[in-house]
Amino acid sequence: MLTAWFAVVSLLYATVGQAGGTAFLALMAFASFPANEMRPTALLLNIAAATYSTWLFNRGSHIDWAKLKPLLIASLPTTLAGASIVLAEDIYHTVTGLVLILAAGVLIIGRSNGDAPDRITPLWAAISTGAGVGLVSGLTGVGGGVFLAPILVGMRWASPKQTAALSAPFILGNSAVGLLGTLHAGQMPSTQTWLYALGALAGAMVGTTIGLRWLSQTATRYILAAVLGSAGVQLVAFAAR
Repeated sequence: MLTAWFAVVSLLYATVGQAGGTAFLALMAFASFPANEMRPTALLLNIAAATYSTWLFNRGSHIDWAKLKPLLIASLPTTLAGASIVLAEDIYHTVTGLVLILAAGVLIIGRSNGDAPDRITPLWAAISTGAGVGLVSGLTGVGGGVFLAPILVGMRWASPKQTAALSAPFILGNSAVGLLGTLHAGQMPSTQTWLYALGALAGAMVGTTIGLRWLSQTATRYILAAVLGSAGVQLVAFAAR
């Protein structure tokens, strides 16, 4: 049953280029996973989901690698540093949840720019954004896509569709590095992770195809906002328990 829920979460998140790390963590909290298993397990599930999404986006030439490069390179060292730090569980849930709720609000209130041209991303802005998102990604263990996406859309550095394509490889790279950091910090994934990963992969295969073929720019924007907001509320609720 838990594997099926991981598959459903992965499907929903993959429609907008996300892997589902926040919801994976929420499900694990509901299932009373040991705290030291949650981050590495979520990161492994991210890797399973984001690997397929990255492959499919790249095969269709949807990924702007030139735009992604400075963001990703700047994020990797800070992700590793953040993943080596173990936050108190209530602090982690509260901070991460509030950031996601704020990001969802920005997407909903902001004016849609689906037909507007993207702004040029200054190199210094890309590097600082990548480094900041990487640090938060490592601390929380969610891959970073949920933090990167509202920045790209809100600053008009990418359209919602392009943001989905950029998020998948960003999550993949940061999840792989973050996993190394969590292992170094002494945290180990669940012994059933391989089974959960199969569910996450199956969901990503369906969700990415739906996002590419049938979702408009506006639909992608509002689904992303709903995903971020619901995950944020879940995490804050867990902290208040």
